[in-house]
Amino acid sequence: MLPPWPYPFWIAHRGAGKLAPENTLAAFRLGAQHGYRMAECDAKLSADGVVFLLHDSTLERTTSSHGTAGDLPWSALAQLDAGGWHSRAYAGEPIPTLQNLARWCLANRCLLDIEIKPTPGVEEQTGRAVAELAARLWQGAPVPPLLTSFRPESLFGALAVAPHLPRGLLLDTLWDGWADIATRLQCAAIVCNHALWDAALVARVHSMGLRALSYTVNDEWAAERLIALGTDGIVTDRVDLFSPA
Repeated sequence: MLPPWPYPFWIAHRGAGKLAPENTLAAFRLGAQHGYRMAECDAKLSADGVVFLLHDSTLERTTSSHGTAGDLPWSALAQLDAGGWHSRAYAGEPIPTLQNLARWCLANRCLLDIEIKPTPGVEEQTGRAVAELAARLWQGAPVPPLLTSFRPESLFGALAVAPHLPRGLLLDTLWDGWADIATRLQCAAIVCNHALWDAALVARVHSMGLRALSYTVNDEWAAERLIALGTDGIVTDRVDLFSPA
């Protein structure tokens, strides 16, 4: 018997997938406008310890600057354009802090999957900082955020400071020892590249008492396969294709 799971099946990737600039408040608003009640974001640390939203380690792809994002203080990151790369309609959209997003999520009853995306070299520190902040921001909320990461060190950091927040181990491959690590991390979920799931793996994960989630699913045939396998959640860019209802 699996423990209760308070999260919806459909999760909007980085706010609204590719329809708006990822990891900006504009993207989370757009995902919600499409009916999504849960979103995924990427969180990392500025040089002065502020938790902010960005996927890449470097700034070039999604902002008006360049270099390693984690090398800059928040005062510099806050000035960047994180929307103009996407389209003129979003030019000037700023990088949000996790606190900005938490305020919006709580006001709009939107649930959150926070992927801890550390700058290389500060994996555990980032996990601790994200978890400490999330525990404070969502204190008393009916449903806490789900903390996920590809980096076990980040999840161990999160476990050390906020063990009550649920954790999910992200897997792009089934590397040796993943199940043991997930057990040591007291995870609530395994979040796989969707192509990895088959009936045997779903059964194994469920037998461990964990939920089986998938990223990033943008085709109907893939979603239908995962639903048929009995998985528990899908992260998608295609908020315009899949109805979360």
